[in-house]
Amino acid sequence: MIPADLPLYFCGIPFRSHQVGRKLQWLVGRGEIRRLISDIYVDVRVSDTQELRADALRLVVPSKATVCGRAAAWLHGIDTTALTPDSFRPQWTFTERPTTEVHGLKVTTPAATAVELARHLPRPFALSAVDALLHSGMPLDELKAASVSYFAEDSTSPGAQTIRLADGRSESPGESWLRLRLFDAGFPRPDLQVRVEGNGRSYRLDVGYPDRPVDGRWLGLEYDSDAWHSSTRQQLRDETRRTELDALGWHIISVRRTDLWGSYPALELAVGSFLCQQPRLPRRW
Repeated sequence: MIPADLPLYFCGIPFRSHQVGRKLQWLVGRGEIRRLISDIYVDVRVSDTQELRADALRLVVPSKATVCGRAAAWLHGIDTTALTPDSFRPQWTFTERPTTEVHGLKVTTPAATAVELARHLPRPFALSAVDALLHSGMPLDELKAASVSYFAEDSTSPGAQTIRLADGRSESPGESWLRLRLFDAGFPRPDLQVRVEGNGRSYRLDVGYPDRPVDGRWLGLEYDSDAWHSSTRQQLRDETRRTELDALGWHIISVRRTDLWGSYPALELAVGSFLCQQPRLPRRW
């Protein structure tokens, strides 16, 4: 039993902003609470679990409604740049959809959620979200079956394109965006999580072309996120790794977030130069 006089924000359960009134910004500023979604907050000490997310959505979703769209992806554990707390409000529907139950909350199935995201999110975020759902264990055949009624007669739409490109081997949004850049530029579809053996060890490349050698060398690309590739120690490790791969015949292009966003096509020009192929430009996103 929670004591009646214990402040709501210390109870370990989600709450809405109006329930704490003027103290909200003060608590956020002090790092006592964090936003989950929309105007729903929780004590920072509470772990981010699927049950917590369900409890948060239950505060705003009508009892007989089905959670859908970005909120459904969030409940299924999918977080991409497009799905940050500030970028969406909880979505639900009363129309009939393929559903499952998560901690007592009715939500669209992962496959139905993926199709909805493919149809409505901007292309980069749609691909990273669908990739993530596949990576989490959603069967590819379920995704294809769920998409038939939407894309059977419109195979050229961005949503249909996203479904065709989706690959559960992608391990981060950055890898998904990198593949989309290569696709939009007209390059061949690359392999993912490419294994390279040598020097008594095994290397794994995010993206590569093991079947397209150029003058006896191969092209690999690695998405280097700021979180794991920014410190001096991390950069020295990466440089050593690239030198070792170079000795094994692999030309590695390191790709940062800034290489993927914006209008300057340095990435496409570098890939095109190695593959001896003129990229399709300008960029589309």
